[in-house]
Amino acid sequence: MKRQLLRKLRKIVGEGHVESSTEDMLCYRYDGLERGAPPDAVVHPASVEEVAELVRAAAAAGKPVVPRGAGTGLSGGSVPLTGGIVIDLNHMNRIRAIDRENLIAEVEPGVINWDLKTAADGEGLFYPPDPSSTRVCTLGGNIAENAGGPCGVKYGVTGDYVLGLEAVLPDGNVIRTGGRNRRDVAGYDLTSLLVGSEGTLAVVTAATLRLLPRPPARRTVLLSYRELAGAGAAVAAMASSGVTPAALEIMDGITIECVEKYRPGYLQVGAAAALLLEVDGEAEGVDAQLERARAACQETGGEIVFTASDEQEAEELWESRRAISPSLGRLAPAKIGEDISVPPARVAEMIGRIQAIATDHGLTIAVFGHAGDGNLHPNILTDRRDAEQMRRADMAIKELFAAAIELGGTLSGEHGIGLAKAGFMDGAIQAQALGKMKEIKRLFDPDGIMNPGKIFG
Repeated sequence: MKRQLLRKLRKIVGEGHVESSTEDMLCYRYDGLERGAPPDAVVHPASVEEVAELVRAAAAAGKPVVPRGAGTGLSGGSVPLTGGIVIDLNHMNRIRAIDRENLIAEVEPGVINWDLKTAADGEGLFYPPDPSSTRVCTLGGNIAENAGGPCGVKYGVTGDYVLGLEAVLPDGNVIRTGGRNRRDVAGYDLTSLLVGSEGTLAVVTAATLRLLPRPPARRTVLLSYRELAGAGAAVAAMASSGVTPAALEIMDGITIECVEKYRPGYLQVGAAAALLLEVDGEAEGVDAQLERARAACQETGGEIVFTASDEQEAEELWESRRAISPSLGRLAPAKIGEDISVPPARVAEMIGRIQAIATDHGLTIAVFGHAGDGNLHPNILTDRRDAEQMRRADMAIKELFAAAIELGGTLSGEHGIGLAKAGFMDGAIQAQALGKMKEIKRLFDPDGIMNPGKIFG
């Protein structure tokens, strides 16, 4: 990068807030899974004004801009494709306000998801979106990817809680969309357009988020299955029970074994699958919900392993769920964590297809995810140094995506497209719809500087 541009960047954010050494740049070519190219520089702004100046400087120099949060994404959304300037938003980490009367939070993009949950809880409120990386991921990244989590089955994903945004456009101008109103149908919904756009349209610098009253009670149960198909069938049975669980998580036998070795607890090694079921609501009704949900699971072959008696035991069960990703890392040198979504009634069928694909290609694929809303995470356990194994893994990935689409599903339920899935969009999105998406990208970003290569390749 030309020294003149580096000097300009340092003038904008301060000498100590620009990195450009070769060693530092290597760290920013990775996210939680994918790898790209090292950037030319990384800047750490502290305000929307600094972000706007940085984007204008990058545009004038013809340099790509890549917004970045905690770097926990799994699709390459926050890594550069061909260098450029990474705008690291972690210094913009203030919870500006929690408005208990209107159930609203005003936040900056660098706020950690868990920190907002904790702050809201202190006010008797609840912020539902809960990615597995909730203790480290940032709200800006959640907005960029429209992240979800286990609570999605009942409470939805990040986009369901974003009322308004402040963002810097590729020309350096600042746009404000939406506001503090629950109902707002004035004009096009630009807020929803920016949510999930993976930093390809603008850099989000602040958000107005919707909060909920904290549910007074919750009940958490772990069930074990001798057959994986039975656990999948429980999803459809749950719907007919009339209960919408707060969470319904599935783990296959491989996942169970890995978690128990990593963090011994309540999971039954040797079982084909486990379901982690949670219901919440008013204290006087939550037990009745639990009974109906539990009955639906038992009708499909579920055996109750453990029922949490208090909040601490419930959290212990959830810590086992959050331990899945690190535990799988002990079984193989690398894992390719995929993210597909199918209609909930087809979860059992999709799991069967995944198992067949693993057998066909001689691979180990651990399956877990948010069964309640059909969002599954097949993780291919592999070794990137083994070229033949990686070739078979690539073939398996193509077949996983094809199977999901054939069953009426989609390429991603929460991880986004990024670099990892950009090459599959043509087969997943109707041609006319994909064409309109590309037109929107060109309208916002005619020079193509904003997180290039993501979503569309």
